[in-house]
Amino acid sequence: MSTHASIDVPAVPASLDTVQDTFAAWWDGQGIDDPTMRFRLETALVEVAANVIEHTRRSDPHEGRRFVLDLTAHDTELVAVLSDNGMPVDIDLGAVTMADPEDEGGRGLALAIAALDRLEHHHEGGRNVWVLVCDR
Repeated sequence: MSTHASIDVPAVPASLDTVQDTFAAWWDGQGIDDPTMRFRLETALVEVAANVIEHTRRSDPHEGRRFVLDLTAHDTELVAVLSDNGMPVDIDLGAVTMADPEDEGGRGLALAIAALDRLEHHHEGGRNVWVLVCDR
C-alpha cells in the first residue's frame, strides 16, 4: 500500500496536471473504495493548488515560484500538504465565503473548506503551508 507521495513542481498552470496525476496514482495505491472521499480531497487539492499557482508572489525575482505536495495516508485521516516559496499569505480562513454566482472566480478556498474536514494555513520557514485533511 502506497501511504506517501511527494512532488516538487514549478508554480505554473501545467503543474496542475502533475498534481492530479500524482494524486490519482497515490489514491489508487490506498485501496479505498470511497468515491465521495476521493472527490472531496481531490477537488480541494486542485482548488488550493490553483490558488497557489495564481496568487503566490516571490520577493526574489530570480528564484522561480515552486510548491511541494506531500500526500500521506494515516489510519484516521488522509492529508495533503502544499507548501510554496511565495511571499507570506495573510488570510483568515474563517472569513472565507462563497463568491456570488455572477462572479467568475473567488470560489476555490470556499469549495476547499466545504469539501474538507479541516483546512489550515500558516507560514513557516519562508513557506506558505496549506494542510488539507479528510477524516477516514
